[in-house]
Amino acid sequence: MTDTSVPEGRDPIGRRIIASLRRPRRAGPAEPQRASSNRPITKIVAEQLLSRAAGAQSVEGNAVDLLRDGAENYPAWLEAIAAARHSVDFENYIIRNDATGQRFAAALGERARAGVTVRVLYDWFGCLTTPRSYWRLLHDAGVEVRCFNRPRLDSPLEFLSRNHRKSLRADNVGFVAGLCVGDVWTGTAGQEPWRDTGIRLRGPAVQDLAAAFGQSWAHAGAAAPRVAVGADPAGDIPVRVIGSRPNTMGLYRFDQLIAGIARRTLWLTDAYFVGTTGYVRTLCDAARDGVDVRLLVPGASDLPVAKALSRAGYRPLLEAGCRVFEWNGPMLHAKTAVADGRWVRIGSSNLNLASWISNWELDVTIEDERFAAQLVQMYEQDLQTATEIVLEPGGSRMQAEGAVPGLPPRRGSPGRLAAGAAGLGSVVGAAITSDRALGPAEARVAAAGGLLLLVVAIVAIALPRLLTIPLAAIAGSLAMTLLVRAWRKRR
Repeated sequence: MTDTSVPEGRDPIGRRIIASLRRPRRAGPAEPQRASSNRPITKIVAEQLLSRAAGAQSVEGNAVDLLRDGAENYPAWLEAIAAARHSVDFENYIIRNDATGQRFAAALGERARAGVTVRVLYDWFGCLTTPRSYWRLLHDAGVEVRCFNRPRLDSPLEFLSRNHRKSLRADNVGFVAGLCVGDVWTGTAGQEPWRDTGIRLRGPAVQDLAAAFGQSWAHAGAAAPRVAVGADPAGDIPVRVIGSRPNTMGLYRFDQLIAGIARRTLWLTDAYFVGTTGYVRTLCDAARDGVDVRLLVPGASDLPVAKALSRAGYRPLLEAGCRVFEWNGPMLHAKTAVADGRWVRIGSSNLNLASWISNWELDVTIEDERFAAQLVQMYEQDLQTATEIVLEPGGSRMQAEGAVPGLPPRRGSPGRLAAGAAGLGSVVGAAITSDRALGPAEARVAAAGGLLLLVVAIVAIALPRLLTIPLAAIAGSLAMTLLVRAWRKRR
């Protein structure tokens, strides 16, 4: 960013803010002194805003490698596990019992038998189809295994909060990605592998990865003893580790802020885009202000309702000048952002309410022009295998050239379903209140919502017990939850 100044006589409030920023700030007990006297004021302000929005500080002295797809991520993960001599922390939303999952089980088990402390945290819903024998195999090898957020009678709604993180730390090497563990990321039965992105991280920021894992590990059981992680500098790249938790909305504030301060470019890749009204308006405002805003999403999704809801949100983006592209492959699962050739975000979070509000997510942000250039190049390569969605003359319909191959439907997650419900509610609300015009894609979603409500109305009239009994069960469960928690708090 370049330094900008305001004439002092015209902005007394701004002058006082700048003066306060120029005064030296005393470090706290555990806070290192920062040499900021020679840094531009705008850079200091941006760093402060980003740190407060994300709830995480930027850490200097790191080396970061960009990894593409399972072909680069999985070998790097397995190599790091095999080289570990002290500890391995591994958490992932989905770990499947297929050939890929068996390779990881063998690698993790071998390290545990060699005396390395190995901890594996998996999500209950994400691994619902993974048999117990898989976890028993790990446990018998000496791996500490925990399951995240099994359904509980005393907290029925907590089931909606999932651990969607994808991270690995092996001694002083860390990985953050959008990849789960399964054959679809390597390609099976003649199908191309899913498109995804991750990073390898070395340096002091690996400590923050260890701390983030410790939080989610403790949520699934007793807190584990802290594992010593080296903090020696490995490079010169600043990295911010954002470990999002339910209802903190740190990443949502960060995404809004980046979209607001982008001056030239903002290129986004997302697997399940269902943007909120506020975020979509931020993207539209940026595009109207001359920012090159691009959104790359799957053309064929493993969750069909996500594609319909994503398409329902294209129109306001296209009308504002944003460019939307659909990936012409089996599945685009990456979650990345790059702004102004400097700011980069990579991790597990999607641009929807599930990731922003209800899930446990893990992302890293990087401010480095050299690394950002690599992601820009990767993005441009991805656009070569994508179809741009444009408005027809007159703006009445959207069109795209080229066919997009389909995928069989796959089980989603409670968080994604909640995000989908929010997107459906937005379209239905717009149809009822007429606060904006609906396009053809949104009309289909509105029609589906209307049919669903019609079915509910018919069932309520013809078979009222089919609705009253589930509602009574839900109300009773919530009542028992509140009473039990009140009793425990009183004790």
